[in-house]
Amino acid sequence: MTVFEQQKPFLIDESSILNKKPTAEIELLISHLNPLSNNLETKPRQIINYMEQGQRKCFLLHKGSVSLYRTIDGMVLNTESAPFVFGMSTQLTEQEYLYIRTHDESEVSWLPLQLANEIISDNNLWECLARSLIYTVSRVYDHCTKISSLSSYDIIRYQLYELMSETEEIRMSVSIANYIQSRSFLSRSSIMKILAQLKAGGYIITERGCLKAINNIPLKY
Repeated sequence: MTVFEQQKPFLIDESSILNKKPTAEIELLISHLNPLSNNLETKPRQIINYMEQGQRKCFLLHKGSVSLYRTIDGMVLNTESAPFVFGMSTQLTEQEYLYIRTHDESEVSWLPLQLANEIISDNNLWECLARSLIYTVSRVYDHCTKISSLSSYDIIRYQLYELMSETEEIRMSVSIANYIQSRSFLSRSSIMKILAQLKAGGYIITERGCLKAINNIPLKY
């Protein structure tokens, strides 16, 4: 069995991007956008497109969680739980470049993107929008830089801590291997090999393939 290099216990950084979500600002945006939004009936793992019939949409996530996917290869770029506003940061992207998929029983509403922009302008909500966009871009940038410049073990370790930071509903709805594979270019066999060794070493606790707990995963493999 591969021996992991012993390091000082690793603690999740409390100043991580996920812990800096501007929840108050997002809720204020939703409170102004929601009165003119339309309810969208959803089911688990439902695909939601940013544009339909030539109209770009803004989506309000009131309950549950969703992931942002890149269409060309199905890679997950971000996962967010309610409350959240989707569509404001993708106004200049090609309509088929990205899509959203729900994880669980979610409550979503939508309104035309142009209308959302007008409401934000009329109510001087630019600071709230800016803070939300900074958070969104930072999460996607952090994810992309870490999966493109690290070793396979580093990527898996990083993704395990990312998964542990997700809500329990998300952690129990997706296997560790699927979560990591959908967010990286790693092969399933390499992921499963490292996960098996981490589990054997007592560094991760799993249940039916889902992540239950983490116990100071070593920095080096």
